[in-house]
Amino acid sequence: MESQRKSSGDDGVGQRGLLHTWKGYSCSLTPERLLLPRPVLQVALGERHGVLLVEGGQVYSFGELPWKQSQVPEAAAPTLESALSGQQVVAVAAGSFHSGAVTEGGGVHMWGDNGAGQCGLSGLSSVPNPTPVAVLDSGTNPPQTVAVLELACGEKHTLALSVQREVWTWGSGCQLGINASVFPVWKPQKVEHLAGRYVLQVACGASHSLALVQCLGPQDVHRPPVDKCKQCNQLLYTMTDKEDHVIISDSHYCPVGVEPTEDEGRLEAPAPTPGLKTSPSEPVLPSQTSILSSDAPTDASLPQDSEKGESALANGCCRPRPPMPRPRLKAGEAKTTATIHSLLPSAGGLTSTPSSTINNLVASCASAVGERVASTYEALSFKKIMNSYLPSGVLRSGGTAGLTGSIPAVGDNTAERVRQEDSTQAKKSSSTGDIREEEAEGLRRRLSLPGLLSQVSPRLLRKAGRPRMRAFALTPLGGDVPEAQEMLPTLQTEVWSWGHGEHGQLGQGENLARLQPLCIKSLNNKEVVLVAAGAHHSLALTAQSQLFSWGSNSSGQLGHMETPSTVPRLAKLSEGIRVWDVSAGRRHTLLLADGDCIQPIIYYSGQQPVLLPFCMNLGYVSGVYAGGCLCMALSDKNVMGFIASLHELASAERKFYCKLCNIKSQIICPLLELESLSSALGQVTLGLLQTLASRFSHLCHLTGQHAVSLTANLRRGRDVRGLVILDHTGIFLDSHKEYCSSLCNFQVMGGFQALTKPSLDFFGKSPELLQRLSECSEENPPMADLLVALFYLPTRHIHEYSRLLLKLATCFEVSSSDYQKLQDSCSNFPGKMTDSLRKPQRRLICESSNKALTLQNAGRFSVNWFILFNDALVHAQFSTHHVFRLATLWVEPIPEENTGTHGLKVITPEETFTLLASSPTEKAKWLRAINQAVDQALSGAGQETASLTSGSGQKLEPPVSRTASYAFYKEGRLKEATYEGWWLAGKPHGRGLLKWPDGRIYTGEFKNGLEDGFGEFVAPVKMLNKNDCYQGYWKDGKMHGLGKYRYASGEVYDGCFQDGMRHGHGMLRSGKLNTFSPSVFIGRWVQDKKTGYGVFDDITKGEKYMGMWQDHLRQGTGVVVTQFGLYYEGTFKDNKMMGAGILLSEDDTTYEGEFSDDWTLNGKGVLTMANGDYLEGSFSGEWGSGLKVTGSYFKPHLFDTDKEKTRAVKLGRLCVCAEDKWQAVFEECWRQLGCEEPGQGENGKAWENIAVALTTTRRHILDSPEQLSQSHSRSLECLEVIPQHTGLITLERYHSIHGYLIKACDTPLHPLGRLLETLVAVYRMTYVGVGANRRLLHQAVSEIKSYLNRIFEIVRFLFPDLPEEGGLIPEPTTGRQDREDTDSTDDPPESPKPGRVVSSSALLLPVLLPRLYPPLFTLYALDKEKEDDVYWECVLRLNKQTDLALLAFLGVQEKFWPVSVRVLGEKQQVLSSTKDACFASAVETLQQISTTFTPSDKLQVIQLTFEEITQEVQSLLKQDFLWSMDDLFPVFLYVVLRARIRNLGSEVSLIEDLMDPCVQHGEHGIMFTTLKACYYQIQHEKIT
Repeated sequence: MESQRKSSGDDGVGQRGLLHTWKGYSCSLTPERLLLPRPVLQVALGERHGVLLVEGGQVYSFGELPWKQSQVPEAAAPTLESALSGQQVVAVAAGSFHSGAVTEGGGVHMWGDNGAGQCGLSGLSSVPNPTPVAVLDSGTNPPQTVAVLELACGEKHTLALSVQREVWTWGSGCQLGINASVFPVWKPQKVEHLAGRYVLQVACGASHSLALVQCLGPQDVHRPPVDKCKQCNQLLYTMTDKEDHVIISDSHYCPVGVEPTEDEGRLEAPAPTPGLKTSPSEPVLPSQTSILSSDAPTDASLPQDSEKGESALANGCCRPRPPMPRPRLKAGEAKTTATIHSLLPSAGGLTSTPSSTINNLVASCASAVGERVASTYEALSFKKIMNSYLPSGVLRSGGTAGLTGSIPAVGDNTAERVRQEDSTQAKKSSSTGDIREEEAEGLRRRLSLPGLLSQVSPRLLRKAGRPRMRAFALTPLGGDVPEAQEMLPTLQTEVWSWGHGEHGQLGQGENLARLQPLCIKSLNNKEVVLVAAGAHHSLALTAQSQLFSWGSNSSGQLGHMETPSTVPRLAKLSEGIRVWDVSAGRRHTLLLADGDCIQPIIYYSGQQPVLLPFCMNLGYVSGVYAGGCLCMALSDKNVMGFIASLHELASAERKFYCKLCNIKSQIICPLLELESLSSALGQVTLGLLQTLASRFSHLCHLTGQHAVSLTANLRRGRDVRGLVILDHTGIFLDSHKEYCSSLCNFQVMGGFQALTKPSLDFFGKSPELLQRLSECSEENPPMADLLVALFYLPTRHIHEYSRLLLKLATCFEVSSSDYQKLQDSCSNFPGKMTDSLRKPQRRLICESSNKALTLQNAGRFSVNWFILFNDALVHAQFSTHHVFRLATLWVEPIPEENTGTHGLKVITPEETFTLLASSPTEKAKWLRAINQAVDQALSGAGQETASLTSGSGQKLEPPVSRTASYAFYKEGRLKEATYEGWWLAGKPHGRGLLKWPDGRIYTGEFKNGLEDGFGEFVAPVKMLNKNDCYQGYWKDGKMHGLGKYRYASGEVYDGCFQDGMRHGHGMLRSGKLNTFSPSVFIGRWVQDKKTGYGVFDDITKGEKYMGMWQDHLRQGTGVVVTQFGLYYEGTFKDNKMMGAGILLSEDDTTYEGEFSDDWTLNGKGVLTMANGDYLEGSFSGEWGSGLKVTGSYFKPHLFDTDKEKTRAVKLGRLCVCAEDKWQAVFEECWRQLGCEEPGQGENGKAWENIAVALTTTRRHILDSPEQLSQSHSRSLECLEVIPQHTGLITLERYHSIHGYLIKACDTPLHPLGRLLETLVAVYRMTYVGVGANRRLLHQAVSEIKSYLNRIFEIVRFLFPDLPEEGGLIPEPTTGRQDREDTDSTDDPPESPKPGRVVSSSALLLPVLLPRLYPPLFTLYALDKEKEDDVYWECVLRLNKQTDLALLAFLGVQEKFWPVSVRVLGEKQQVLSSTKDACFASAVETLQQISTTFTPSDKLQVIQLTFEEITQEVQSLLKQDFLWSMDDLFPVFLYVVLRARIRNLGSEVSLIEDLMDPCVQHGEHGIMFTTLKACYYQIQHEKIT
């Protein structure tokens, strides 16, 4: 209202909303002006009165108003309805003798005659003044007031359309549309039959009603189907068994004159299924719909009564057909729908019954048709049969979509499709077309199903399968773009009618009354946008500006013939007359239409449609109104040209829509149906044509919606703010862009030339139709030009928009000059090249035919032509051409001062060349053109034409680094490989994917065109039909660094590479345990060969070799152990035991001497038996299978035993020393720190390398964060910070270094962590399994000590100020002397020099030993097995004694015997029977020695045990006490016995071997000696 008031004020009073009135028609008729104080917004006319709504929301009544008490007999001038003052009225309506108004809040006011209850107020015969009427929804609790949008009034009834788009009614007569037995109905009732539907508009005749309803969408159809009419209880579907087929009919007619009530009513015109979206301009017929529900009834029996089955159509009444019931579906099947209507001929025998219904019927038909049908049904589903008969591609099953008629359009992902439109569209003015349509509809209502499809005549199926049925509903699949659905009016509508039908005014083809709304099916595909009702006739206006009329024609009000019509027929109007507003009176019709000029014209149809000559004097009419005998027109004066511009815009859009519809139905559809089309165009061009047709249809539909929107704006507010095209410009531009894109694609591929022959065959030699529709003025134009002009028509309409709408934000310009340039430049080349360069989206930008660009150093007679397209630069020579894709093309200017020429350097992945321009201007032009084209190609805009003149002239620099794909073609390593990924200046750089035709694939990092960084490589091995796979690091195109290689043969190598070969430390697994020759090698590799120290585990033989290698052969010193306990150490040559060696068997039999082959003795030696006897001499033969001996046998004297033991064989002399083992592992760590040799490098650089290694590996892992725990991530972040690594080492810094080492060794991403992980792997590999041999203990301990020394060397390199082994860090002097590190051992407190001794074992053992503990302790246990068994036997024996007995036996002084002990917190006396109670806390403490790893931790446990003993004795003696060893030893021995430590000998040996040398002579050393003494004492204890 605000805008209306404002615009009115702007225009000046009396310029807008002018009302003119007249009666009837005569040549001299002059309408009179009805003067009102404000502009009129809406008019409603009754039989002899009228109601006017003016600006400001006031209402005036005029004419004969008998319900007013003060009314004089003659007609009254407009008088204000003061009862409505204070109310903002937004709509008015007038019936024959009553009126209504709707207020802004949705309230209803009625007044006038109320004899039939039409005012909705009980007890009053008439209502003098507007009185509120409550429209209450009793279905809610409590009842809620319904807000109303608009009213329509008849003679004895009123309809109200609510905000929820439901229809409410009151009054009298069947025109109410409700099941009422008593009239009048005073209280407003909902028309339940339309509930659930979206009603757009209502209209009332004298005794009938009309509703314009939006078609249901697929989401609205979810009700179970019905099979019986609830009024007359007859079957809706009948089936007749003929001799060779079955006829199924749905031609049920309800004699009651009503249709099924509310439950079924919603299904009468179901919406399209998801399977097939029909044209928005063709609302779907019920016969096109299938409704499937998982809750469908299971009783699907159908009687086979032939008499009922053939019931004829009564009075031509075609009722909509709900789908049939079907058996309950399985899960997942319920959604499948099938519609084939659009695939078969419109009048053919096969109709669109859903597959579900057919499946249901087949079950019932099996007995009638015979066993063949049943077997056919079982063998082939309906879908498969349709697939077999229809052409490939017509039926495509799409998930839940069932059978769809979609043909995938080439290059169009939206699956838009096209199908034949109704042929009657071409015969709009012919009434016979309507009759034929009715006959076809009747034919379509019977489904002939002879033996499912197995007995359909082959001729019919061939007809159904022809290419002409290939296609095609020329509408977009989605109807319109999503945004447009809300903003623009729908064209998918139905017209429903009910009430009295004696004049045929219901349009149902008969004169019966209808108590409930029924859809007028003949209007279902007509895009009706407005309905109007006279007293006994009805009108429907379509989006294509056509008028359908039906009902009484007593005065020629229908506008087409003398007789009345019971079905809608087209009104006969002159060609070019486009009607856009209608109104109906008692026996006349008013039409508002577009004429030849911008100003609208008015037709009056009382006898026949005649033009009212005075209409041009009224100004710009925006609406016409008829009622009784009266006519009225509402007009505006053209102020400042604004009103004229609005009218011109709407008129142009209506005209354009009609033109597009004609082109679609008369040109595009027939062309697409041609059988010769596929062969003439080829598959690609045909696909482009189908896409073009689909986009054309989409544009057409959008134009129709926009035309209707503009027309509504004229009728309503005539305000520029109501224009959709201004608020939602993007919708229109996108549609035009899509259309232009597909148009250019089709033209570039030479589509119009290819379409010429089929068009000539179809339209003949004189194509007048084409010439007329394409608006071509030439005489005898070529067919190709006509087609081009025709398809380019929509592109010209954008200019019409820009001309008419000054406020239009952007213009989309379309031009065919691109194609012309392409044609002109390519015509200079051979035809083959022209064809090979043709691509749908390719556009020409510029070319060098004017010699503006030449190749540097080209021959005198060479031809070099450069053509720049929007996607490639083409270098054409005399007979060849090279295409360089822009995505992988770099161009840079060559400075002129260097060369004096105007050069451009062009870089492509495989070529670099220099172009010379003829002038600086040409150079700048080409540089800018290429850069701009490259930039557009990279940003995805390459499909649009790149114009040199567009833009602001700024210099575009495309990125040097970019992503693109490229296929290499030149000879070399990358020939025929394709690369996809990042580029930098012409070379792959960054992450990418490289594929070779033979199946090799590399995925990973590139640098300067070569694989560099982390990557994955797969290479197929054809012989084995498997792949080699490498995952790891690369450098300069070769495997370099750490990686894992899985060979097709099953072998796996995990380790270091260099220059593509295994080099450095690595592990090779061959086979699996159950395959041939499984083995594992771990050690050093040099240039792909095992060379240096390595361990080889031969799982098949059960042998493990630990020693030196040379070129894959065992060479040098080494050790072999077997699963049978054999141990060999000695020299190897050419993979054999050859030379000096020592061999020991499990029972300690020893041979020391010469060997010539594996386990083969040959030469001098000594063989020593387990009992000390020995043989000395020459030996030959294989160990274990008989030896030949020449020599002396010695039996040592009994008293020489001790002497002989001293000559026992000493192991370890002929094996690889610990320092020489795993050098490659340590070298790799040094290399990671930036040192070529151990200790030779810069400290600062080493720390940088660590930071880089952590950051890059962490970034690499971030892609799969599940590999990293939260704590791991946090410790990584800490490690990325470089700690203070120089400066004086204090105790505090020593602790921080220790903490850093613990974190570093915890993550394999840190070089130290990686080193530790590898050392643990090699150690376990060596000493687990067969390697768990007691004779290897000495080597295992030496190896750990060697690790400590070498790691300590690296730590001191990183922290150069750390003292060397045995150095001292002084304690701080500020009273923090008692601070201890639990992970290492202090000097004893009585040391004269307080401080911390630095040692590799204190610093590194806590990190290293826990990881190596299991294999190491196993070796100790094996080595000490005999001693531990003796010890354990004594422990078990002695522990049988009670506490006091054991204390006495061990010689503990009685003063140290506990008198009482605490058990569960209570003191208990120690009795002679007490066991395991004395010194219990000390015993528990000592038992913890088995749960610790490092010697320092174990010594700490011993110290705590001593403290516990001392504490207990002091509490016993109640005084301080100093131990002497004589007193202490027996007590400690008691505690050791009671602790029952199983492998105490192993624990003692481990502590002895690995304890820190600096504590051996301190307090801890003494305590350890005491424990060791206890162990030996227990072994030799004698019980008397």
